[in-house]
Amino acid sequence: MLRYILRRLGASVVLLLVVTLMTFVIFYVVPRLAGRTTEQLATMYVGRAPTEAAIQATIQRLNLDQPLVLQFWEFVKGIVVGAEYTFGNDVVQCSAPCFGYSFQTYQEVFPAILDRLPVTFSLGLGAAVLWLLGGVAVGVVSAVKKGSIFDRISMGLALAAVSLPIFFTGQLALAFLVHDWDLFPNARYTPFTEDPVAWASGLMLPWLTLAFLHAAQYARQTRAGMLETMGEDYIRTARAKGLKESRVILKHALRPALTPILTIFGLDVGMVLGGAVLTEQVYSLNGIGRYAVTAIVQSDLPVILGVTLFGAFFIVLCNLAVDLLYPLVDPRVRAAR
Repeated sequence: MLRYILRRLGASVVLLLVVTLMTFVIFYVVPRLAGRTTEQLATMYVGRAPTEAAIQATIQRLNLDQPLVLQFWEFVKGIVVGAEYTFGNDVVQCSAPCFGYSFQTYQEVFPAILDRLPVTFSLGLGAAVLWLLGGVAVGVVSAVKKGSIFDRISMGLALAAVSLPIFFTGQLALAFLVHDWDLFPNARYTPFTEDPVAWASGLMLPWLTLAFLHAAQYARQTRAGMLETMGEDYIRTARAKGLKESRVILKHALRPALTPILTIFGLDVGMVLGGAVLTEQVYSLNGIGRYAVTAIVQSDLPVILGVTLFGAFFIVLCNLAVDLLYPLVDPRVRAAR
């Protein structure tokens, strides 16, 4: 088991380095390949209406006139040990991990992300619980009652949910559930430590909107996996031994079907915690996703870079957690490690 964990940890470290390299290439190398000069690239980091002095200062701060190898080294060094930015006679320290520094707001990107992380984390946590439990439960019942009215209706709704984007379902929910029928309060974030009830009630509608999309995928995936495993010989053997049908379904049929569910769950949670852009924008929640949208509108490229890097790191870490959970879900992984 220890060897398996060490292998996964080593692979995750390598993957983090690859993600860092790809992020650097996208934001620093690709614009040059597209024909941008050093001055034009610096303009992207200064923001709107840049002056010549600001452009030259940005080139010096980010070492944009240095070889790409040195630029990448400074980029990685900033993430690991921090970076310094000079503004005239002033020197600003960007503490590690330095995911960038906004030259428009004169703020470090990583602390700004941490300030908004509780909102995005709360949104992702509640929605993940709803879509995992709801999607898997609907998938199991649909598989057991294959061809029934419940199966047809649930899979039809799942197909509709997968097809409808969040900004559409979110606007419909606001129009009818909040304004017309007054079933839910307006979405708002209240820290859990201040008032757990207000925290849950204020995020319930965003949770349902985000979970509606993902639960449909989980229901379809669970149903397909259950139908495949329920035709195996060991399922017939378990029934022949006289085991209860609930035990056969939950322990013998569902457990192997959870392996692909665990895989997509790690990806989905990583993506949501990296910034649920559409949901936060629809419900005006000041999370990481809305922070990124504001940066795009204001052409604040360091913030966009920092959010991208943070989201990529989060997805890698979530997949590492999934890899470590595989042996607990699927005994075949323990046997093969």
